[in-house]
Amino acid sequence: MLKTVPQVVMQAQKSLNCITADEALTLCKKMNGIIIDVRESIEYAHKSASNTMNIPRGILEMKMLELYPNSEKAIFIHCASGVRAILSTEQLKRFGYKNVWSITCTLEDICQVL
Repeated sequence: MLKTVPQVVMQAQKSLNCITADEALTLCKKMNGIIIDVRESIEYAHKSASNTMNIPRGILEMKMLELYPNSEKAIFIHCASGVRAILSTEQLKRFGYKNVWSITCTLEDICQVL
C-alpha cells in the first residue's frame, strides 16, 4: 500500500530528534554544530535565516559526506515547513550521522530566531 507524504513524515518523526528553532540555536551553539537549510537554492536566495548554510535536499547526502565526514558532527536541518527537514534528517541518520536534529517549525519562526 502506498503512503502519503504526511503519513511518511509522521512515521519518520517518531524515530527522529525534532526541536524548535529556539532549542536548535541553543544546542547548536553548545555543540559547535551547523544549521542547514535543505530548500532549493532559489528559495534560499529569496529568504533565509542568518547563520545557516544551504545544501538542497537533492544533493544533501553527497555534499555532507564531502563537507562533514565526521559522523559525530551536530547537524540541525530546516526547510520551510518541516517536511523536507524530516526526510533529510532521516536520510542523514541512514548514512550514519549520529547527532542530527530536525527543526520542525515554519521558516518565519526560524528567521525570527536564527
